[in-house]
Amino acid sequence: MSARLLLVTEVPVRAGETDKAVETWTAHHADTRAGGATLYRSLDDDALLVELTPIADLAEIAARDADHRRLASTLAPLLAGDFRRQVVEFVEAPKDTDEPLPPTPYIQLRHVEVRPPVHDAYREWRERTIFEVVRGADEIEVFLAYHSLLSTEPGVLFVSGFSVDPAAYQAVFATPTYQDIVRQAGDTYITDRGLYTRIYARVGA
Repeated sequence: MSARLLLVTEVPVRAGETDKAVETWTAHHADTRAGGATLYRSLDDDALLVELTPIADLAEIAARDADHRRLASTLAPLLAGDFRRQVVEFVEAPKDTDEPLPPTPYIQLRHVEVRPPVHDAYREWRERTIFEVVRGADEIEVFLAYHSLLSTEPGVLFVSGFSVDPAAYQAVFATPTYQDIVRQAGDTYITDRGLYTRIYARVGA
């Protein structure tokens, strides 16, 4: 079953240093035996990493603080910006997984900020639009809906897992039908910050 709480860590890496950052991050976890976390590297930007970590409760963040500080210090020479961390809480899944995280070689993070007065209506709308597309797409193996619990980037975070070529996966969201869904969302439900998406490959997959 997918994780109820997810710690999402994104970090920008200096140009040309991504391989070294991946190696350093992986070695750190091997040394500290930090469990549960999975590291991914961006396919959209060759200088961005993301780590997804299932957590049991918010107290676990404090328990990991010393490890986070050591990792930040170790990676500092390779970074173009600071760590961005947020905690998101599971809401629902049109395609769930038996594992805490998608076991797929690729994930996509899809984020929108929904206007609070229409949040309940948005939930109903996405069930018959976004989720219908997801359920009908064989290219998408896992699709999890989370909502920000502690974040400077509030809103909905979809974690989508897939194994096909990323171009074949992205074609699911490039149809006229889905583009109309995006238009409906922009007209009625989401803030003017709109939708952002990033695709990542799991390190070691």
